[in-house]
Amino acid sequence: MLRLDQVPLWFVRLFAVTFGLVWGSFLNVVVYRVPREMSVVHPGSRCPACGKDIAPWDNVPVLSWVVLRGRARCCGARVSARYPAVELLGGALSLAIVEVVVRALPGDTDVGHAALVYLFDFALCLGLVAAAFIDLEHMYLPDAVTIGGAVLGLATAPFRGLPFREAAVGAVAGYLGVWVPFILLYRLVRGRPGMGLGDAKLLALAGAWFGWLGAAFVLFAGAIQGTLGSLAIYFARGRIDEPDAVKADRAELRAAAAAGDEEARELLEDDPLLATEPAEGLGQSRVPFGPFLILAIFEWLFAGDVIMGWIAP
Repeated sequence: MLRLDQVPLWFVRLFAVTFGLVWGSFLNVVVYRVPREMSVVHPGSRCPACGKDIAPWDNVPVLSWVVLRGRARCCGARVSARYPAVELLGGALSLAIVEVVVRALPGDTDVGHAALVYLFDFALCLGLVAAAFIDLEHMYLPDAVTIGGAVLGLATAPFRGLPFREAAVGAVAGYLGVWVPFILLYRLVRGRPGMGLGDAKLLALAGAWFGWLGAAFVLFAGAIQGTLGSLAIYFARGRIDEPDAVKADRAELRAAAAAGDEEARELLEDDPLLATEPAEGLGQSRVPFGPFLILAIFEWLFAGDVIMGWIAP
């Protein structure tokens, strides 16, 4: 049996960064294609501007973007800095899991066990990064991440040292902690939900991974960070605009509904936030809340012990 302390630390770190960068590159595919209901597997990477296949040597994480100076080789179209940023996030999060989670395991831990701990947490991080960028652009959180992540959290809870019952209670508490006050009661008072159902599912994910206390931290820390972030945007710009993709989706659905598309009409009826433009004023602005909740999840994942020390010294 190969023990964790028998593997050179430099090798583990190098593998983690490389592995993270590669999967970060794949995340860019996910962020672009999932909202457009495209396969993330087929076809291979293509230029979003002209549709030509991207050569493997032009698809090296971060390096290709730097060498090509942020432009596509095929047509010269500008490539968003989001692409290398997501790749770097993949590498950084992968390394952080090694440094904070894997290295905290006893030195005599079997390498196979340590690898599974790493892979579970890395899968969580990948899904959350994809969800954050999708929510920023389209203001929705994919069920594949929220529900899928909650299921993965429940399935791996005993392996990660969290009793299954605590994970299950955390998932339910996280969901209800958003659904009851911010969706059910808020709708009764103001006629519209204060948060999306995707946010409730995201809190269920947090509870499944960290228990009810972790879910509570994610909710309150996310709310504080979301409020501060919204205020900063508002005072810097004088307004908070909806993402262009949301405006385009609304216009497309309205046109389809007017042409008799029942599915489009039902989507508009089921989602009042999508069906109507936000009113003017800070209190009426619509801000994607998912990225702030996800930031809080990362904070608990990598600094949960420190935070617990602050809460209960």
